[in-house]
Amino acid sequence: MTDITNSTHQAVVGYDGSANSTAALDWAMNHVSRLGGGTIKVVMSWSYSPTAVSGYGIGGSLPPAESMQEATAQALAEALAGVTPPAGVVLEQVAAEGSAASVLLAEAEGAEIIVVGKRGRGGFLGLLMGSIANQVANHASCPVVIVPAEPES
Repeated sequence: MTDITNSTHQAVVGYDGSANSTAALDWAMNHVSRLGGGTIKVVMSWSYSPTAVSGYGIGGSLPPAESMQEATAQALAEALAGVTPPAGVVLEQVAAEGSAASVLLAEAEGAEIIVVGKRGRGGFLGLLMGSIANQVANHASCPVVIVPAEPES
């Protein structure tokens, strides 16, 4: 059995700037703080989706992967610039190529918990739970917490 009083807790949070992902980050910071502190990997992913590729038209070209990586890392840094984690909680920023669910699952290797927003920026508004949250919950090797932007009554 692990002695949690001497361990550093690790959580992974999927972040896309949406209200739900902001609520997920807040929840994770409070959770890790209550446990005595630790590290939270705040993960933002990017990929070349079929819509992005088609948007460049015939003869168009996509930005190089290095540019996408830099843009994602910069967007994440800017989004987190105003976030002050509680004492004992460290935010580690991770920008990575791949589908959001696969990146989150890979980054969660060895983590105690994954925290995601109920819905992200994409998808159909009528869905009860986002596809990323669903994929992560179905394939994670650790507990997953799905946080709505506003508690439901």
